[in-house]
Amino acid sequence: MGDAARLAFSMLTVAPVRAGRMDRETGGGAMLLAPLVGATVGLAAGVVLLIATLVGIPPLAAGVLGVGTLALVTRGLHLDGLADTADGLGSYGEPQRALAVMKAPDIGPFGVVTLILVGVAQVACLASVTETRAVLPLLLLPAVGSATGRTAITWACRVGVPSARPNGLGALVASTISPIALALTTCAVVVSAALATGVGGPTLWRGPLAVAAGLVVAWALVRHCVRRFGGITGDVLGAACEVATTAALVVLVIQPWSVSLPLTR
Repeated sequence: MGDAARLAFSMLTVAPVRAGRMDRETGGGAMLLAPLVGATVGLAAGVVLLIATLVGIPPLAAGVLGVGTLALVTRGLHLDGLADTADGLGSYGEPQRALAVMKAPDIGPFGVVTLILVGVAQVACLASVTETRAVLPLLLLPAVGSATGRTAITWACRVGVPSARPNGLGALVASTISPIALALTTCAVVVSAALATGVGGPTLWRGPLAVAAGLVVAWALVRHCVRRFGGITGDVLGAACEVATTAALVVLVIQPWSVSLPLTR
């Protein structure tokens, strides 16, 4: 698990962690730990939101800083995967041509539009929670959304989902997560999300609903990508992460938080 943890933080964040083993066993362990990495990344964004609120930065600008933190801490890796996947799906070509489009260094119109829509949605969600000036939501909402996004990566690596290429990240982690491990990891994320959204008020349902929404949207995307590309790639994993994070954040801000802890009198 030590090698898996180092690999997880090395692949999914900018943390100065040197990966050890790089085989399918370690890759599968890293994907099981992806939700934990996501929660850590989300907490970093939450701290930025809290500081922005304390110093009086307007909600919209604070939301931009929060989303910018998520991108910075992950090197924009998942956003890049989202854009490449959108371009590949938008090419409407044979699997090999679509994979070639995804591997190209440039970004096409489908990728640009998708990045804008997802970015605006995430900024709006974080700005919405910032407007409440409630301490716990500021810290925990980004963590729940980010953890949900990385849980989507774990789901995309479950047994039965093939790799679209014989090499690369997809080949390293595809079909490495067993049903039992997937169920245990998902249960842990759901319980943690319920506790996070239930602190301070009767909102236990919101966290599990957000996780479910994110995983369903990501499952639909991954299923479509498997049909179009023949399997998953690292780009597909990044796309699944971003759409799941966005869907979860949208659900989390549908209603106001039940209990607010004002930062100022």
